[in-house]
Amino acid sequence: MRSTTIGLTVAALLAAAVPAAAQVDPLEIIDRVDRLLRGDSSRGVATMEVVTEHWERQMTMEIWSLGTDYSLVRLRAPQREAGTATLKAEADIWNYLPKVDRTIKVPASMMGGAWMGSHFTNDDLVKESRLIEDYDIELAFDGENPDGVAVWEFRLTPKPDAAVVWGSIEYRIRQSDDMPLWTGFYDEDGELVRTMEHGEFTEFGGRTVPGVMDVYPADKPDERTTIRYEELEFDVDLEPAFFSLRSLQRRR
Repeated sequence: MRSTTIGLTVAALLAAAVPAAAQVDPLEIIDRVDRLLRGDSSRGVATMEVVTEHWERQMTMEIWSLGTDYSLVRLRAPQREAGTATLKAEADIWNYLPKVDRTIKVPASMMGGAWMGSHFTNDDLVKESRLIEDYDIELAFDGENPDGVAVWEFRLTPKPDAAVVWGSIEYRIRQSDDMPLWTGFYDEDGELVRTMEHGEFTEFGGRTVPGVMDVYPADKPDERTTIRYEELEFDVDLEPAFFSLRSLQRRR
């Protein structure tokens, strides 16, 4: 509460705060954001720039998704790596390496591993986790950030049986339009592992979404990975049969 009248007791303040907090449903908000970013199906083209202490690289990739069970990510460039791809089909994750014409099944233990040397994980690229199904969600903050923007901040804790990468997640969302602004990812000991910043909000396929995502490792703040969408369309005509090993192994 921003203002109080003189003479209010602490008990009265607490009682007054309860109805305001009760108006916010964390699961509903996180589900709304999750669905906005995923769509029922989607296809997009994005560039990924990876900056580390010793080298930099840029890749272009095409991405398809259908619901939460199917995703395919295929590199278009650079030419030497074109055709390298990652497929999620229901519970199975596969990588295809065209240089050696080899398909490798990714075990659950590797979902937290770096994808193509970036600061994104396999889990990020195939959107393995659905937040409201895998995490308990609580509202941690409801108010204005230092820039005067009204935000919600949520703390996500894995459910006991959830097979997820992170020990906890902090998620900051802009109240005016449900746009994610910042995400913090923590390990099981509560140590910050990386942060993700969302920006350049752009209309694609009739909906506004973050056009750029920057990931920064906590232990190497001068490094980053940036994904920038060039094309993105939602509710495209895709069937589960598209997400097959045959599709994975196509070079184009």
